[in-house]
Amino acid sequence: MIPVSLLVFVMAGWCAVYLADTLLRSSATHRINYESWLASRGLMLSPFHVRWQTTMFNRLFAYCARINPRALYLWFSSGLVFGVAAMLGSVVLLVKTLQQTYAQMTTDNPRIGGQQTLQVVVPGVNLPTSQLAYFFIALLLSGVIHELGHAVAALRESVRVNGFGMFVFVVYPGAFVDLFTTHLNLISPAQQLRIFCAGVWHNFVLCVVALALLFLLPVLLFPVYATGVGAMVTEVVQGSAADGPRGLSVGDLVTRLEDCPVRGVEDWAGCLSQLSRAPQTGYCVPVAGLQPSWAHGRPFKRLDGTMDCCSNNSLTDLCFSYIKPQGRNSREREFACMPVRKMVTGTATCRSDDDCGVNSASVCVTPSLENQTRFIRVAHPPSPHMLFVGFPPHLQYAVSLTNFVPRFGFLHLDLPVFMETFLKYVVSLSGALAVVNSVPCFALDGQWMLNALLEATLVTVVTDRQKRELIGFFLLLAGSALLAANVALGLWMVTAR
Repeated sequence: MIPVSLLVFVMAGWCAVYLADTLLRSSATHRINYESWLASRGLMLSPFHVRWQTTMFNRLFAYCARINPRALYLWFSSGLVFGVAAMLGSVVLLVKTLQQTYAQMTTDNPRIGGQQTLQVVVPGVNLPTSQLAYFFIALLLSGVIHELGHAVAALRESVRVNGFGMFVFVVYPGAFVDLFTTHLNLISPAQQLRIFCAGVWHNFVLCVVALALLFLLPVLLFPVYATGVGAMVTEVVQGSAADGPRGLSVGDLVTRLEDCPVRGVEDWAGCLSQLSRAPQTGYCVPVAGLQPSWAHGRPFKRLDGTMDCCSNNSLTDLCFSYIKPQGRNSREREFACMPVRKMVTGTATCRSDDDCGVNSASVCVTPSLENQTRFIRVAHPPSPHMLFVGFPPHLQYAVSLTNFVPRFGFLHLDLPVFMETFLKYVVSLSGALAVVNSVPCFALDGQWMLNALLEATLVTVVTDRQKRELIGFFLLLAGSALLAANVALGLWMVTAR
């Protein structure tokens, strides 16, 4: 469900804007001045939509269109080829996404939902409110680059640009360019295709550039941030398993989970997954330090069949099981309730008594825990180990980590996180804009791309212009229905379920 507070805030904001606009337009005193003020600033208001247009960037567009005409011709011709291929690819991708959405609707398997290539994004539902700034800035950047492509391509083909503008529809920002339609209709279909395909081409290039920067981020930040030395804690969820005086703190560098080395965030997730699947790790402790279970009461079975021997509900003691040293041949197990930090600090791990040495005075003890519960030592030097008892995925969601470790104390821990998160949003949103705008659908770039393509390819096959337009209409109708079905089912999956 969409958060009520977010919905109320958005509705209240738009109602206030619309009410103020209505009052000023109906005022005999302020109406003329208000409308003149809007016109002078290129502003237009309508319900849930505000639009701004200007000509201040026309000189910049014209300057870009004059840079190396031959190179620009090759650049936008490459965009033409990409646009045509993307138009076909977008249809295939939407069909595949529709199949995946239908499969998710008819099954309870959560893995199928994660296989979707395209997903509808609803702020506050499947987009965290803490990341709304990343989303809107990346979306606006992708839209501006998209329209920059249209403007420069149009001027290169001698089509006048009337202006550039930006808008906000409900909560989604965007950009547009206003082209002179008469000039646009006079040029050839191939020239039109170069203009119409320039937007998705620039989105694709922006996506590739952001992806390259994302992979090169460790190299670019190498002088000030180190990588490969551990996973640094940037946030600890209050009240979580990692919180507390003996837990993790912002700025801690996690280097190991038990015997699994942690060199970065990927290793952290991999080690937790490995520890959750593997049997519980044992520890070599001196036999002399073991206290039999009768010192704290008889061992008893839990509901899942596992044994417990600490009946005092102590937060510092834990029940361990081991094979009696004098009865190892019989494999008889004994239980002991011991102070966990004292017993496992600095001890080696083991799977059996043989790992502790044949003639050693140590024995391999294993925490006696519930089936899905694990005991994990988290190394974050120079502080003592954090001792975790619980379901390993809970530890994964208790902290936020980064691969980047500052080389200097004055550097902000979150700067690489900001850059990394923003680049990921640019990759996702710019790529999504390239796909969606390529779809042969009414009111999208794909409509004009398809019409120009049909005029360029079918003019000798279908000589009647009305027949070509009819073919284009039915293709656009099918593409629009395909996109609408994806959006409708995607919204239902996100909000209703």
